Amino acid sequence: MSYQEKSAWIMLVLAVGTYAGYAAVVWQRARNVALTEVAYVSPMLWAIGISILLSIIAHIVIGAFSPKGEDRKDQRDREIGRFGEYTGQSFLVIGAIAALGLAMAEVEYFWIANVLALAFFLSAAVGSMAKLSAYRVGIPRW
Repeated sequence: MSYQEKSAWIMLVLAVGTYAGYAAVVWQRARNVALTEVAYVSPMLWAIGISILLSIIAHIVIGAFSPKGEDRKDQRDREIGRFGEYTGQSFLVIGAIAALGLAMAEVEYFWIANVLALAFFLSAAVGSMAKLSAYRVGIPRW
């Protein structure tokens, strides 16, 4: 398994894990209060920070235990990386447009922030799944 494929696995696991943790905390806090009244900012920032920190640590670990030169990208790795990033970024764009619409409609900040958080999660998760699929099956030719 190449360094880039391992990296995609790391990003997928961290995206799903940290977003699930964030959602669980917010859901737990919403038991006694309306969802839009939940203190969501701190858990969201913690989830983002933990995801970044664990990503750095995991990439250092796989870099330290990978054979020398394994992190070099060939043409296939670059194409797969581009394919995964384009696929994932489409969800980020959709989320940004949705958040913009919510802001224009003057919806509560809770929903705007959570649409953006969901968009970032989907961007990372779907982008990583696209990369992993491309490593296993190949890049689809349109």
